[in-house]
Amino acid sequence: MAKNNNSKKPTSTVVFIFGGSGDLNQRKLTPALYNLFIDGFMPDNFAIVGTGRTDYSNDKFRGHLLEGIKEFSRRKDDKNATWESFQQHISYLRMDADKPEDYNGIAKIIDDNEKAWGEHPNVLFYLAVAPQLVPDIATNLKKLKLCKDKSNTRIVVEKPFGHDLQSAKELNSLLTGLFEENQIYRIDHYLGKETVQNILALRFANALFEPIWNRNYIDHVQITAAETVGVEDRGGYYEQAGALRDMVQNHILQVLCMVAMEAPVSFEANEIRNKKSDVLNAIRKINKHEVQKYAVRGQYGSGWMQGKKEKAYREEKGVKPESGTDTFAAVKFYIDNWRWQGVPFYVRTGKHLMEKTTLITIQFKEAPKYAFPPEASETWRANRLTISIQPEMDIRLRFQAKRPGQTMSLNPVDMVFSYNDNYDEPQPEAYETLLLDAMMGNATQFMRGDQVEIAWEVIMPILETWESRPPVDFPNYAPGSWGPEDAEALIARDGRTWVTLPPKKDRKE
Repeated sequence: MAKNNNSKKPTSTVVFIFGGSGDLNQRKLTPALYNLFIDGFMPDNFAIVGTGRTDYSNDKFRGHLLEGIKEFSRRKDDKNATWESFQQHISYLRMDADKPEDYNGIAKIIDDNEKAWGEHPNVLFYLAVAPQLVPDIATNLKKLKLCKDKSNTRIVVEKPFGHDLQSAKELNSLLTGLFEENQIYRIDHYLGKETVQNILALRFANALFEPIWNRNYIDHVQITAAETVGVEDRGGYYEQAGALRDMVQNHILQVLCMVAMEAPVSFEANEIRNKKSDVLNAIRKINKHEVQKYAVRGQYGSGWMQGKKEKAYREEKGVKPESGTDTFAAVKFYIDNWRWQGVPFYVRTGKHLMEKTTLITIQFKEAPKYAFPPEASETWRANRLTISIQPEMDIRLRFQAKRPGQTMSLNPVDMVFSYNDNYDEPQPEAYETLLLDAMMGNATQFMRGDQVEIAWEVIMPILETWESRPPVDFPNYAPGSWGPEDAEALIARDGRTWVTLPPKKDRKE
């Protein structure tokens, strides 16, 4: 097991994973906890307890989780028998989340570990369950008074956090009626990604960028979150969600906040979250009568992609034959404050698009070129900062440079910082970072209740307009494209184009 060379290590902790036998735990949560263990970040005393209705013995449950580690973990080889040591901390509690009496087993596990360790542990309840189960679980936990220690007991709630503004308010009201706000961790795994976290370092640790990070120098901002896969086996869920709900309301708006927020005076959790809330409050609310000017929706049809015939969304399992659900969404936002007044933020996301990529583009205004000869203007390009979150993790700055020769000819060139090229150690997965923060009681990268509600307020005019006006042109884009033509028109009307990176083999590093 690797040594943890800093003090970021929780005290004794019990982690309860509701939905312990489900996909999220097998694919993400236990692999993340296992990697934290290997890296020396888990407490000296800890227990991981999966709960669920499946009839597992401890050994069978551990075997189920080991299969997930071998398939999904960034570390698949157990070279030093680390798994043998780690699995001793794992157990399974068969219980029905609807039955209050079953929660006595949770209380006993906490009590037994407290006696064994000689101290009251941190208790983390991770709700990796369907949204409709969250209210019952939270209510039953509170009835047992398991959460009386407000400083050491936390509840982690997965997205989606509500289906719309009203349901989000109701869920917030329920949870804050049972727990203190500082006990509630609304998780968005995007915020745990290394490159997303690096946005704050890039902006506020470098005098090079922050003075020009405003409307005086920036022409526009783009955020693209594209996937090459369709909805796969999640058609039933996606019918209730759609791209705008599934991606824009949470992931993309949170990334937008990190790009647009004011400089914090500290990295204390509420200070960072206050700055993000300020951004969300400043986003211009779109009038329902003007939604078509600011938002575009799409749905993929059938077609060939990478040599494979793909189904249309309406042919996917669990999807209605005449479904109007959006599998693509593009929106133009404005932030009405002094820093960003008049600067458009273009965002887009979708399924079955040309590339799997998450890209943030800061497009600067053109420098004046009157002093340069005509040949220089042929390849004139404005400066651009591109932050690639996936699949490559890098940051590239495009600037103008003189081409060798006797004439003043310019070429745009890229200065590139690549995580893989600069650091030998593997980057932690997003869930590793966020689970460690939750165990430490650091809520910086988790959404506060007011942030969730404001984010819903931002997109509700679009959602309500789309729901009241069924689409007449679905499906309107082919697999392997960049979405519907209207998405190109959305940005082209402003004299701009969507930015994509060339394939890695064609990039000039």
